[in-house]
Amino acid sequence: MHKANGSLQTSGNHKHAIHEINIKKVSDVAGAEILNVNLQNPLTKPVLKEIMEALIRHHVLIFRAQSLSKIQQETFTRNFGEIEGHVGRLPNGQRLPIVHTVTNVDSSTGRPTVAPHTDGNYYWHTDKSYHDVPSLMTMLHAINIPPEGGDTLFCNMHMAYESLPKEKQKFFSNLRAVHSWEASRRNTGNIPATEEQKRERPPVSHPIVRTHPETNRKSLYLGMHTSHIEGIAEAKGKRMLDELLDAATVTKNIYRHSWKSGDLVIWDNRCLLHRADRNFKMGKYRRILHRTVVKGTVPF
Repeated sequence: MHKANGSLQTSGNHKHAIHEINIKKVSDVAGAEILNVNLQNPLTKPVLKEIMEALIRHHVLIFRAQSLSKIQQETFTRNFGEIEGHVGRLPNGQRLPIVHTVTNVDSSTGRPTVAPHTDGNYYWHTDKSYHDVPSLMTMLHAINIPPEGGDTLFCNMHMAYESLPKEKQKFFSNLRAVHSWEASRRNTGNIPATEEQKRERPPVSHPIVRTHPETNRKSLYLGMHTSHIEGIAEAKGKRMLDELLDAATVTKNIYRHSWKSGDLVIWDNRCLLHRADRNFKMGKYRRILHRTVVKGTVPF
């Protein structure tokens, strides 16, 4: 555990920076708890800087026992950049709000359901890769959690890339995949994209191997939003992407987060895939989380 708690540490003649937060690593794949921060309070620039540095180092950050309104979550999110809007719609046709609810509760009955109106979060993806400028980070705040299960899995795509044979690393480094909202809806069996949504989010291409803008470390950039590989027959390219995804999302590359009510979890979309797990009684227990997403930069 990194634990300085505001005191100046010295080692020999070298001085170390004052640390404002306590960090407890939870997995070698990804994940660290931030132990002494109340997100209801305004945070200083040094604390925000340390949080961002911890995110780059650990990829997933967990803040336990947070009690945030949607407005408070929005305020905290804005510390890290521009909040992204959503092309997705609610069952009534309205656009998802900036702080929107991820839930298995049927809006028409108010009861949990095994068939929520959208279930794309149960498929491996990186948020908003169908944007020309995809997401930097996502925040989920746990409001109502099943007594067991309903976990979120995070796949470290740095590790996935580094596990590939060198010839495959080189091969895929020269290719780009096409991402779109239309493909996302099709791949997950959800309500098809409308013509308006297709115009709003036309297909975009991104490198299959992207470079993290903060660390220059390479990772695979895949998921349910992809349709095919540029320059390769669509069916063949889709098979190649599916095979690459299967090779990436193996147990050794995955951190499983077991939610507790009040958790606020932040993750780095630039080097992770994630998905929710259906390992709970979806028709019996509510799973409700509030979500915000911060705009990132163009992948390279």
